[in-house]
Amino acid sequence: MRLSSGAFAASCIAIEVVGVAIFLRGFFPAPVRSSAPTEQRAETPAPEPAAGASSNWTKLPPPLFSKVVIVLIDALRDDFVFGSKGVKYMPYISYLIEKGSSHGFVAEAKPPTVTMPRIKALMTGSLPGFVDVVRNLNSPALLEDNVIRQAKSAGKRMIFYGDETWVKLFPKHFIEYDGTTSFFVSDYTEVDNNVTRHLDEVLKRGDWDMLILHYLGLDHIGHISGPHSPLIGRKLSEMDSILMKIHTSLLAKERETLSPSLLIVCGDHGMSETGSHGASSTEEVSTPLILISSAFERKPGDSRHPKRVQQTDLAATLAIGLGLPIPKDNVGSLLFPVIEEKPMREQLRFLHLNTVQLSKLLQENVPSYEKDPGFEQFKMAERLHGNWVKLHLEENHSDILVGLGTKVLRQYLSALKTLSLSLSTQVAQYDIYSMVVGTAVVLENAAHPSSGWSEVDLLLLLGTVGHVLSLGASSFVEEEHQTWYFLVNTLCLALSQETCRSYFLGDDCEPQHHFHVEQGCEGVLTHTLQDSTVCNNFKPNRAGKGPSLSEAHGGCKWWTVLASPWLVLACCRMLRSLNQTGVQGAHRPDFSHWLTSSEHKVQLSGLAALSLLVIFMLVQRGCSLVSKAALALGLLGVFCYRAAIGNVLFPWQPDNKGISKGIVEARFVYVFVLGILFTGTKALLKSQVIAADFKTKTVGLWEIYSGLVLLAALLLRPHNLPVLAFSLLIQMIMTKFIWKPLRHDAAEITVMHYWFGQAFFYFQGNSNNIATIDISAGFIGLDAYMEVPATFLTVFGTYVGPVLWASHLVHFLSSEASSGSALSRACFCYALICSVPVATYIILVTSLRYHLFIWSVFSPKLLYEGMHLLITAVLCAVFTATDQTGRTKS
Repeated sequence: MRLSSGAFAASCIAIEVVGVAIFLRGFFPAPVRSSAPTEQRAETPAPEPAAGASSNWTKLPPPLFSKVVIVLIDALRDDFVFGSKGVKYMPYISYLIEKGSSHGFVAEAKPPTVTMPRIKALMTGSLPGFVDVVRNLNSPALLEDNVIRQAKSAGKRMIFYGDETWVKLFPKHFIEYDGTTSFFVSDYTEVDNNVTRHLDEVLKRGDWDMLILHYLGLDHIGHISGPHSPLIGRKLSEMDSILMKIHTSLLAKERETLSPSLLIVCGDHGMSETGSHGASSTEEVSTPLILISSAFERKPGDSRHPKRVQQTDLAATLAIGLGLPIPKDNVGSLLFPVIEEKPMREQLRFLHLNTVQLSKLLQENVPSYEKDPGFEQFKMAERLHGNWVKLHLEENHSDILVGLGTKVLRQYLSALKTLSLSLSTQVAQYDIYSMVVGTAVVLENAAHPSSGWSEVDLLLLLGTVGHVLSLGASSFVEEEHQTWYFLVNTLCLALSQETCRSYFLGDDCEPQHHFHVEQGCEGVLTHTLQDSTVCNNFKPNRAGKGPSLSEAHGGCKWWTVLASPWLVLACCRMLRSLNQTGVQGAHRPDFSHWLTSSEHKVQLSGLAALSLLVIFMLVQRGCSLVSKAALALGLLGVFCYRAAIGNVLFPWQPDNKGISKGIVEARFVYVFVLGILFTGTKALLKSQVIAADFKTKTVGLWEIYSGLVLLAALLLRPHNLPVLAFSLLIQMIMTKFIWKPLRHDAAEITVMHYWFGQAFFYFQGNSNNIATIDISAGFIGLDAYMEVPATFLTVFGTYVGPVLWASHLVHFLSSEASSGSALSRACFCYALICSVPVATYIILVTSLRYHLFIWSVFSPKLLYEGMHLLITAVLCAVFTATDQTGRTKS
């Protein structure tokens, strides 16, 4: 049996997905790790250096604190505490920072700035791999050495309340715990109340050594309404009162036990200006780290500006504070202010333990470790330390001892800084074998020869190739939206020129644009449009002239065809000003920020209602009567859902009305989405099974498309509903006034759909930055976290543009009764133009794997390309299945 080009392309793209997965396995390896097994018994701590003398300090120092409370506030960025918001909404913590016994730092979190990798960094002191952004969805047990495991081995009793990620990472480590779901972002009240409700009881008890609280509400507010929402201030005030309760309780316990405790306030990551996180912007990587204890002395008038440190520094500091071994994979440095009030011998002992641990890790990961500047500084500090210990044991209390001690201290601090930096920048070992195999699989499918090649426009060829080549530059990857905006705008100008030439020069010759699928479309990337004004495509009319544009489209007004490219261009230009994206322009004000501000809720409501009305008018024209009613009620439900959660207002609704989660309204819409999809699928199957007329299949495909549009309307935020409306409008204009009158072939129509799909991906505010993913879309209508539905909704909400334009392509090609094998060949074209960028990009990232921006720029783009390829594989399967339906019928 001969395999059609569409089925062949679908098979190739599926194999390419496997190839990309193999490549990702090699490209995202584990970072530097200690070779010592985690399960083995704790090593004997390094003894205190002593030059010729025997030191009696051979064991770990005793704990500095009797109890430790860690309050991790998810998405707490530094200016929420150290900025004006902190002064206004967190007065108690601001007072402790300014005048209390505390040390404040700005801790830098390395990308990816998502929760699970950041918890690992805080507790292990290591730098998690970038692939942990995927594992963040389902965290496995942490096998690396960490503070929690060391504390459990030492008999410490730990209690945890909050994000269930901790329970997954550290199973069976806590004597008491209560985990809350971290991915249900529409809840920012109960998720924190479920933590706070335990506080009064647990603070009265004394049967614990470490209490960990992870609050999620602030992060959820960010995802829903951004960092400037009024809800942010209320949540910060709530956190401030909770911290005051904890601190006063600890102080009361200290008066009874006469031993100091430690309160740690920190964030796992920050929050971008759009309210999300995951990338490497300053707002996302800057988090506060505040250590509060009566053991810290604060001199009167001592005002300290928060010093910038690494988030990984907490693990070593926490281990020393609890009298535990420093985790073997730690790359952080002890925060010196914590021990600066201790005697000199204890200070040097703590610093020595940290530098010994870092030097061992360096030896296990760097072959030429002896030449490393940090290792040389460590050996020098250790020798000087031995001399100091010898003098100290001789009870020499001269100025020489004090001066030498200060010198050793500085040498240790310098060695710590250099060793930590060296290990943090140490490039992980790539799995070259997996990368090569994955690349080979991708290239074999992307470059597979075909039976024939057809001609396409020079613009489509150069634009596609130019986009592929631009992926080799970090700036073009960060600002890829500009590439697609330029391409679709240029395409509109080219189409305008083509319509003008077709109309004004129609008496001499006609463009070679006809829906002629027999010639094939596999050559979409290899041939330019040759002799684009060949005169023998249409039969001349009675006057000896070729058919006019109006004749080519059943009486369509000529001026509408001439104006249509300019109308599409105007729509694209308006959409560009709706959402600023990328890196260079993300901070600039745009129309979406104006709409989403609280004082413009009325304007947003009006625009959302108008957009939903336009969506209905454009979609209902191809639906059955039942589907039209379902679509109308579904779109009404979309507005009701947004009104329920407080995004928009009904005219009769007061602005201060209480908000809800909108679960009932969202599920109301889901019922109509499923109903429309079921009706469309039923019609499609009917056209195959009982060989119904051609119209049944066309209506079925349109209703499936309509169901997807309704789902998109529900998932997109209100300010993005115009994006959906303009997308449908442009599709209608292109179909009625460009593709049919100019009679473009299947290849050109496919490439145009792909280009507009990519452009609309960025029009809705997406980028190659993980922080722009709107994960709140995955929880619309859900009252609990369900991984599969949440993942599907999040992916669909992110890739609405490409999916809807591909779906429209299927319907458009199928609606042409004489289309023949157009779908099969369009499938090949679509697979090809998606495969070539992926194949090229994995070669580029392989060659650029030591680039400065490999993790912050190129790696996120690689994940986006992998997901886009997976979606393309699904779309090609739909192309092939629909094509088989048509073949069965024929």
